[in-house]
Amino acid sequence: MKKTALLAASAAVLLASAPVQAQTPPAPPPVNHGPALTGVCILSLDGAIGSSTVGKYVQTRLQQITQQVQTELTAEQNTLQNEAKALDAQKATLDQGAFDQKNASLQVRAAALQRKAQLRERELQATQQKALARVGQELEPVIRGAYQQSKCSLLLQRDSVILANPAMDITPSVITGLNAKITQFAFDRERLDQAAAPAAPAQPAKKP
Repeated sequence: MKKTALLAASAAVLLASAPVQAQTPPAPPPVNHGPALTGVCILSLDGAIGSSTVGKYVQTRLQQITQQVQTELTAEQNTLQNEAKALDAQKATLDQGAFDQKNASLQVRAAALQRKAQLRERELQATQQKALARVGQELEPVIRGAYQQSKCSLLLQRDSVILANPAMDITPSVITGLNAKITQFAFDRERLDQAAAPAAPAQPAKKP
């Protein structure tokens, strides 16, 4: 295994140092598949989701939400940087106590911004997971329907198969079924700060 890893590393170095050529790599030779195995089907989950209308919508919507977060954080970061530059310019005219007080305030706000950025990152991850879970929920019965319609007895993940007869691939029918079922759904960024906020204590009932 060490020898194989060394050979792979050497090959990677050679490829990285080789001059880049504009020639298009030759197409792989066609494969003559054997007959399709009765009852054995393959499916690409990533291909089904990524090629479906709802999958493309989710990807676009996640990009929009990510851009909103980046805009929010960048604006706050620029404000802090401008105030820090202004404070640095005033350092010669401010007494040490006033300067230290304003500098400490900026440090507190910078730390708060860092915590917000970490929170937004977790929120984006939670948003993606929830959106993909919704797609998976819609996809599951579609896969079962395509499995039964194709009279499959065994379903394999296409990414785990090196080569297979395309006639055994039910991914196209799964994409068609998913597109007919759902194309988009509304979702926004998950708010973990609101989810973690403690509930207000119940007020005791007033005695009559």
